[in-house]
Amino acid sequence: MKFNDVFIPAPLLWSSPFIRWQGQAADISSMDLAVQVTRDALQQRQFDATEVDQLVFGSTIPQHNSFYAPPWIAAQLGLSNIGGPLISQACATAVACLASAAAANSLSGGSTQLVVTADRTSNGPLMVYPRSSGMGGAPSTEHWVLQSFAADPWTGESMVHTAEATARDGGFSRTQCDELTLLRFNQYQSALKNEREAQKRYLQPIVITQRKGRLVLDADEGVADYSTEGLARLKPALPDGVITSGAQTHPADGSAGAVVTSRENARRMASGLGVVEILSVGFARAEKGRMPKAPAIAAQKALLSAGLAMSEVKTITTHNPFAVNDLWLHQATGFALEKMNPLGCSLIYGHPQAPTGMRAIAELVQALRMQGGGVGLFAGCAAGDMGAALVLRLSE
Repeated sequence: MKFNDVFIPAPLLWSSPFIRWQGQAADISSMDLAVQVTRDALQQRQFDATEVDQLVFGSTIPQHNSFYAPPWIAAQLGLSNIGGPLISQACATAVACLASAAAANSLSGGSTQLVVTADRTSNGPLMVYPRSSGMGGAPSTEHWVLQSFAADPWTGESMVHTAEATARDGGFSRTQCDELTLLRFNQYQSALKNEREAQKRYLQPIVITQRKGRLVLDADEGVADYSTEGLARLKPALPDGVITSGAQTHPADGSAGAVVTSRENARRMASGLGVVEILSVGFARAEKGRMPKAPAIAAQKALLSAGLAMSEVKTITTHNPFAVNDLWLHQATGFALEKMNPLGCSLIYGHPQAPTGMRAIAELVQALRMQGGGVGLFAGCAAGDMGAALVLRLSE
């Protein structure tokens, strides 16, 4: 899916820190979190919200009143005259939202779209479904988060099974998974240098109002302290497997967003800090029970749509819930593991679903800025053996 004249002003791409589930953001509705983080991000960047023509909201876990989510969020941002779609595609939600905004921008001749993503994996809802055939009309129930994580209803297996199956197909060892995890941890540590200078360009603090004042969360919560020895001590998640708790991500809470508009508007809004052209997106589905393979297929589709080769890509960021994801992407494309995720990734700092891809795209833009601009690629997997990818170009 290729786009023309679709841009993001580089400063208008942000993410909250990611807070490990059941942590300090566990009792905040994801919609309240979306409003606070978005409002503060737009105000800090001195963006005139009245320029927004539509709000696109991405979220995967139901919250109170989420039936009204996009217009309700817009109204709380002072945009009571607009609304927009609610988009949910598991971990591919951010790319799906940006694709929707890009399409709307193209069809309307350069309108401005506000894309907001947010999810809270903490305190997942218990869904109660009426069932007339049950004894006495007894309902069936579903814990939205835990049961979704536990098994794909089509395969009957968990996402860890997809990682182990892909590891077998790729011939990946436990040592390779641990080494990749440690590499990603060290890359994340590099983003914390100089008092987190790189992160502060895109991270927008979470502010929680409490009885005794305000709690400000301006850094990721729940990042483990990885080491070669520590990873080696962990037991595999499945018998005789290569994936441990260290080589997979953890659920989290967070919000992220972007402003999508025309080239002319983006240059004006960027204040000389660069513009990001969305060139293309790609969606793909791998074979049954092989979710970590899907990002590579999606990446190749997105590059084909953009008319680009992998050799023209400067850097890649990924949503990699398992170390296997990046190992397969490297094997399938030849792209160097060391050139992926230079500022960290969801394997290390966690994964709140809808915002995960948006944060990775923000980090992609920052990494390209540090390299003088150019073409970048984001690729990530999603439930149901799905993958999504986005190709962009950062320029002045």
